[in-house]
Amino acid sequence: MTKVRIKQIKSKIDRPKNQKRTLEALGLKKINQVVEHQATPQIMGMVNVVSHLVEFKKIK
Repeated sequence: MTKVRIKQIKSKIDRPKNQKRTLEALGLKKINQVVEHQATPQIMGMVNVVSHLVEFKKIK
């Protein structure tokens, strides 16, 4: 299965609570922090919720 590299590029300040919790569930706590996850439908759905705060790239 492919992996996805997710980087937080914007702050979670003044965002709705569900977006803050989604970032925390992805393991992102600071701007410019990078995490890698398996590209499961659940993870991709979480990335979709906060797509305006992160950038993501599929890797092998």
